[in-house]
Formats: sequence, structure tokens, C-alpha cells
Amino acid sequence: MYARFAKPLLFRLDAEHAHHLTMHGAALAGRVPGLTGLIAGQLRPSPVLAQTLWGRVYSSPLGLAAGLDKNAEAVPLFTALGFGFAEVGTVTPRSQPGNPQPRLFRLPEDGALINRMGFNNGGTGLMAAHLKGVRHAPVWVNIGKNKDTPNEQAARDYLDGVRALYRLADGFVVNVSSPNTPGLRSLQAAGELSRLVDAVLDEVRILRPELPVLVKLSPDMEAGDFAASVQAMAELNVSGLVISNTTLGRDGLKHADREEAGGLSGRPLEARSTALVAETYRLTGGRLPIVGVGGVFTAQDAYAKILAGASLVELYTSLVYQGPGLPRRINAGLVQLLRRDGYTHVSEAVGAGVKNS
Repeated sequence: MYARFAKPLLFRLDAEHAHHLTMHGAALAGRVPGLTGLIAGQLRPSPVLAQTLWGRVYSSPLGLAAGLDKNAEAVPLFTALGFGFAEVGTVTPRSQPGNPQPRLFRLPEDGALINRMGFNNGGTGLMAAHLKGVRHAPVWVNIGKNKDTPNEQAARDYLDGVRALYRLADGFVVNVSSPNTPGLRSLQAAGELSRLVDAVLDEVRILRPELPVLVKLSPDMEAGDFAASVQAMAELNVSGLVISNTTLGRDGLKHADREEAGGLSGRPLEARSTALVAETYRLTGGRLPIVGVGGVFTAQDAYAKILAGASLVELYTSLVYQGPGLPRRINAGLVQLLRRDGYTHVSEAVGAGVKNS
């Protein structure tokens, strides 16, 4: 139904207008009494896909990536679609409008999106109000800094995000890798990153020590810098790494909007992000949970990241192109792929492609 009816209508609209319309509809659906519980019951993933990580059960390794539900307004519906978890945000302490429009572009023949949204969001107060509602899976909060906060004061914004939302979040993701906030990516350098993340870890240990804290890295770092940042995070004992954010690369794109400024997501990122998952798994000896994100459109895409070392995977762009039935299809496909290869549980496949290479 999505491919035949909803998608053609939505794709006639400007990409951001279609996004807001979709989010409004998803938020309304989430407020219908009993609806999302019924959906969640029908789309519950196979037990073969369930894992316990950081003391919580994740019913599927498949999650919703940050960027779609920036204000956590549609959590009841998104967590009912078969996702094992959802990541909301990026949220900043104070609301901000983001960058000027237009700032979101579809590249259909490339299976991609380009965005330069700039952390547009309603702030932690609005997100806190939304997170008090129903959820059917763990919800992580992706935290960032306000655009007008200098980098030397960035830690303050991340700590403010933790303090505002620690009672309601099931985990935090520290976002220092968006290409759309000036100067943000400079915080990924190992020394800067360590100081920032150490402060966040200390705050979480005081407020709610069982919460996982993950760090999201860029795919555009030089190999040595990437390795140094991964090693620094492993030494700090972060809960995990999200690999990776959007890219500034434009290799091989065909669409007329390919040169628009912003972060590229979708199919063109799939091979790069999977290779970085494998490299992260090697660098950490498989001891640090990895969330693989970038170009996941099919069960095979998700499986490739799991074999490369990802305990969990996320998607966003493919949901725009394939609709809300995608999580169910990927979950079913993952079960078939695991059985084909002789695995009785998804955890057995994590990193198998690296271990055996």
C-alpha cells in the first residue's frame, strides 16, 4: 500500500514537507488508544533475533536511526513496527530552527538523501514531554550541542541534555559527527572526544549508572584518526560505538541534486559503513558493541553489518523509500539468512565474517 498509494503522493511534495506530514500522521496514530499495542503484537520479531545488551532486551537487532523522529513525537508507532529499538533526536538543550530551507533532498536513483538540517529540534523540554508516553522498545536519545555554543563549552550542552532526559531515556548517543553544525566534527579528535565523553560518562554514572552511553563517529575521518578515536573510546569504556554518521562524499552519484551541501545517507554509504564496522570490530577485538548504520535497505544489508561485527543495525533512508513494512521484512529475512548459514541465534553471527577472514 505504501508503494502504490502513499509514496507517490508524498514524493510529489517537497522532501521536508513530506517528512513533517508523515511525522504528524505517525504521531496521531500513536495516540489512538490500543492501536500501537495491537501493531506491536502482530509484528513481534522472532526470538531468534532477541539479544540482551546493557541489561535490556532488544527484540531485534534492527533499530530506527536518529534524524527521523527529532523530537520523539512518534515513539509509540515507530517502536511498534518491529524495530528492536529507536534512536530519537538529535536534541539540543535549547530549541533551534536549524539551517535555512531547502535543506532535505531525495536522490531516488541513488537510493539516497542529502540533508543539511542543522539539528532543528524543539529542545529537551519538548522531548521530555513526548518521552513520557507509550513505548514498545528501548528508546535512545541522541544528544548534541546548540549551534551557538562554542566548542570549548560543548560539554555543558551535552551534560544539560543528560540531566534533562536521563529519567526517560533508555540510553544516550553522543553525536559529534554531524557535518551540518559548524565545527562539530573537530570534537571527534581523540583528545577532545575523550574529554567530552568522559564528562558525559561521569554524569550518567552519578544520575543513572545502568544507562548505556554510545558515541557516533563519522565515515569521513582519516584512517589513523578514526583508529585513534575508536581506541580512545574503548579505553574510556563507553558502552558502544555507532558507525557511522552521514558522509560528505559524493562518489558515483547520478541525481541532479548530488552537489547539494549536507550529509549523504542511504545506499552510497552502505559499503563504506560496513567496512568501518569491520575495522572497528578488529580494533576493539570484538569487545565493544557496535551499531552499524548506513545503507541498510534489505535483510542482506543488515546481515552484512552483523557479520562485520555489528550487534545492532539502524536504518532511516530506506524507510523513506520503502515504507513502514520494511522492519517486518528485514526481520523475516534475517531469520532466513541465519538459518541458511546454520546459526540458531543472531548473536552467533556477530563478527563471524571478521573472525573467519
